[in-house]
Amino acid sequence: MKHAHLSGTEQAWAGLGGDPALLTHLGSSTRLGTGGSDGLLPARLPVMELARSAVAVCSLAAAELAARRTARPVPLVRIDDGAVATAFTSERHLRIDGRAATTFAPLSRFWRTADGWVRTHANYPHHRARLLSTLGLPARTPDGIAVDTAAASFAGRPSEEIERTVYAAGGLAVAARTPGQWAADPRGAALAGTPLVGRDRIDGAPVRRTAALTGGPLMPAAGLRVLDLTRVIAGPVATRTLALLGADVLRIDAPQLPESPDAHSDTGFGKRSVELDLEGRSGRAAFEELLADADVVVIGYRPGSVERFGLTPQSLATRRPGLVIGRLSAWGHGPWARQRGFDSLVQVATGIASVEAAGPGGPPGALPAQALDHGTGYLLAAAVLRALTEQHDEGGSRLVTLSLARTAAWLLDELPDRREPKPDATATADPSYDPEKWLTETDGPLGRLRHALPPVAFDGSPADWSRPPGPLGADAPAWLTA
Repeated sequence: MKHAHLSGTEQAWAGLGGDPALLTHLGSSTRLGTGGSDGLLPARLPVMELARSAVAVCSLAAAELAARRTARPVPLVRIDDGAVATAFTSERHLRIDGRAATTFAPLSRFWRTADGWVRTHANYPHHRARLLSTLGLPARTPDGIAVDTAAASFAGRPSEEIERTVYAAGGLAVAARTPGQWAADPRGAALAGTPLVGRDRIDGAPVRRTAALTGGPLMPAAGLRVLDLTRVIAGPVATRTLALLGADVLRIDAPQLPESPDAHSDTGFGKRSVELDLEGRSGRAAFEELLADADVVVIGYRPGSVERFGLTPQSLATRRPGLVIGRLSAWGHGPWARQRGFDSLVQVATGIASVEAAGPGGPPGALPAQALDHGTGYLLAAAVLRALTEQHDEGGSRLVTLSLARTAAWLLDELPDRREPKPDATATADPSYDPEKWLTETDGPLGRLRHALPPVAFDGSPADWSRPPGPLGADAPAWLTA
């Protein structure tokens, strides 16, 4: 349902429970201003509106928390569209000692089927092996042979049959649908009427106050401790943003679960990283010791995969009253709530790829950025920051919940129909947009990284992260300060 009278920023801020007065003019200045040209993320859907809105409310939530902790007025927030567009494509701009990052593997792509198209995702070795198993191929099959075999097999099979077979094997394949088909499907219908941001107060825990902020850049999350149990893009973007704002963010990974080093090189800024095996007694004990002093836990694993470790919101809040919990998934509610998913697959299932197709008869299209990932990441950071403000004012353990599929519905059905110009095949980039302005280089343990600067900004905010990413799992399971 379109909210034509509300901008994307107004919609998102309302969904976060923010005070609408913070969006209004104050004398001759504005608390929230935007600058830059349209068309930086060209698409048929209002992708730039989604991007600037998500970053705007994240910046405003950070400014609001900074005001609470300094007892001063809310700082002025300004959003630069160039910085937003560059950040939303950060993985494409990343260079590691001059090398471009690997984004999609050869088996992560569209395939023609007997009745349409299907998209697979096989960036991780275990997902690749499971996809190949459905084709009768061993895990070590070379990419060229695997691609040829998949193309021949899928061409004679219905899309939904491929989807069912691959998912049953633990892999990832999604049939391309139109927005109407997704809305009529029980998996899409389950999202109807759900909020963009789920916000719940779990209990009546007392107010937890942190020390007042003094001097230097305004770091609204300074002194806060964040346990980061997220992977890939959306969750790590959220926790990277909390790290930018001063939080001590400790990323936790299972030693047996591979992660892309390139993805971590992009989203690991400001954080430390530790490996903990929650299946073992020592790993569980180390986690409980960290939880005892944590302020925020962010979970990006699919529902049903980590609850056995006591990572339900109620259990976490019982063990650490006053905790703020952020929870992220691909599909949200409904029959696919516990299914694996990634931005590219959600685009295909929900009909975004259909809308963005170049023309009839050809393959589905894609957004000009992994906008569901990045947008949901900034919304998640905003939701955590707003929950921290509410905890500061009223107490209570807090839960915020988001999903890529619900963000997709926001893009498809609710944002103002302010479509960005879609370039034709010969169009050149907008000459007014040069991403170099919003890129910088940082030396660190992973080499010299060229990376996007943070788009979250308000008067007095930090201009860059305090530390570059280090190797995954290289840090001790301990907080920086006592």
